[in-house]
Amino acid sequence: MNIILLGPPGAGKGTQARILVEERGMVQLSTGDMLREAKDSGTEMGKLVADVMARGELVTDEIVIGLIREKLETTKANGFIFDGFPRTLKQADALGELLAEMGHTLDKVIELRVDDEALVARITARSTCGNCGEVYNDNTKPIPADGVCTSCREKAEFKRRADDNEDSLRTRLMAYYKMTSPLVGYYYAKGLYARTDGMGEIGAVKASVAGLLDS
Repeated sequence: MNIILLGPPGAGKGTQARILVEERGMVQLSTGDMLREAKDSGTEMGKLVADVMARGELVTDEIVIGLIREKLETTKANGFIFDGFPRTLKQADALGELLAEMGHTLDKVIELRVDDEALVARITARSTCGNCGEVYNDNTKPIPADGVCTSCREKAEFKRRADDNEDSLRTRLMAYYKMTSPLVGYYYAKGLYARTDGMGEIGAVKASVAGLLDS
């Protein structure tokens, strides 16, 4: 099963993706992670990515599709989770063509819907484990007093993103809605789109996502 998770920054895509990886043996393909991995890999594609990033230029859709192709060709999994791609209709077309070419299907597109004001409150209180990326919140899931992450069970440095502030977040939300809204109609027309409440407790969102995937 191959799926896309849609949702603005802080909607919980990373958390739900990790659950699917652990429980279903899927592989998360995060654009940011793939670019960082490629840049340090020393492969021909990696050298191209490193050169583009060194010049401060945006990585093209063709490069990202190339990285996704490499992952699909070399990774064994019970399905893939596309996180952070596609973001535009052009990218959606390119991903669909690649999957068809390689004999894969896209089975579901799930959007984690959120309330903007609640999301701002959530994100401005967010920290992550520097080891495994587990997310903490000052109000609902405080950093353990002993500094040991409850997920990786290691002593960790807990980090806050510099752009996890209200002004920056509202700008990021506007960019997300502007770019991604067309994807909702695109995948709805293909019968792939579903949505769930991303503001619930992690367990409730997990159950909802599972229900959508198994329906």
